[in-house]
Amino acid sequence: MTADKFLDAKGLACPMPIVRTKKAMDELEKGQILEIHTTDKGSKNDLTAWVKSGGHDLMKIEEDENLFKFWIKKG
Repeated sequence: MTADKFLDAKGLACPMPIVRTKKAMDELEKGQILEIHTTDKGSKNDLTAWVKSGGHDLMKIEEDENLFKFWIKKG
């Protein structure tokens, strides 16, 4: 999946992945996609809830050992 913007949130603990995600999403136009990489295990639940509350679409999640990848389309 091709993203319009990439956010490296590896090594950041809650709430920083959400804070950085919000800032990155503010820079995108509606319909554009943000790809996020994080190592925080809680980010899966946190980002899923944040996406729903913000009216965005969680396009895809991938897990690879301790790396979580998210693709979010701005709503």
